[in-house]
Amino acid sequence: MAPHRAIVVGTDGSPSSLQAVAWAAQEAALRNCALSIVTTTFVAGAYGVPIGMPESFFDDEERNGKNRLAVAAEIAGRTVPGQSLDLHTTLCTGTPAGELLERAQSAAMVVVGSNRQGIIERGFLGSVSAAVATHAPCPVAIIHDLPDSEVTRLEGPVVVGVDGSAHSEPAVSMAFVEAGLRQCELVAVHAWSDVDLPVPHGEVDGVSGWKQIVTQETALLSESLAGRAEDFPDVKVRTMVVMDRPVRNLREQADNARLLVVGSRGRGGFTSMLLGSTSRALMHSVRCPLLVVR
Repeated sequence: MAPHRAIVVGTDGSPSSLQAVAWAAQEAALRNCALSIVTTTFVAGAYGVPIGMPESFFDDEERNGKNRLAVAAEIAGRTVPGQSLDLHTTLCTGTPAGELLERAQSAAMVVVGSNRQGIIERGFLGSVSAAVATHAPCPVAIIHDLPDSEVTRLEGPVVVGVDGSAHSEPAVSMAFVEAGLRQCELVAVHAWSDVDLPVPHGEVDGVSGWKQIVTQETALLSESLAGRAEDFPDVKVRTMVVMDRPVRNLREQADNARLLVVGSRGRGGFTSMLLGSTSRALMHSVRCPLLVVR
């Protein structure tokens, strides 16, 4: 939570990226840190730009990029009225993922939109958000465009996935921070099966051996939360232990949450994978903001 490290957010002018700007502004205000808004523009000789484009094309690109930054800055200020936001805007000339990943090296968090829109699909979307979530060393928040509400007005708890592995420990710590900043409940979900098991959910307690496993997994979850709960005494914690696939249960809990926090890689992934199957699946299927923590 170091105040000198900025929240970095990318925008391409699309609805999801503007929702990301608003969410990032709110996060920066909660953390009392700077907000850096970046967008990209095409320049002659850049990757993907056809040879022979007229100079007017690049002039329009620069003008549009500056307009995107102005709109984003206005939205950021409007999101946290009455607060002095340390705001910086930058018009970049590199690739979207490259620019964000460069800034991620020193950022407190990177925030990106989630869908694919924009006049030349330059932006901070789709595969770009996946690339940033996969390779950024800092936490990455992925924001969806909500047609029926504003992402900054979502209510409900912060939800965190806990699998008992070392990979989920930073996510648990971050989830306590986020719940503390928002003064809301924290729901810690431990799904202790990565596969579909041939035991009906309602019969677990009645089947020999399964009740003991539930007890053990409940103890594991308590151990994972114990130290953090002492550091955040004002955060109310509700725990859930389920025999279910993590994606299915976390997606269900996220339906009524204001934020879902997960680790970048869980207990079941190959060690060479930088982004696990659970976090990758949730990127494309949850409604609320998703925070992926390495």
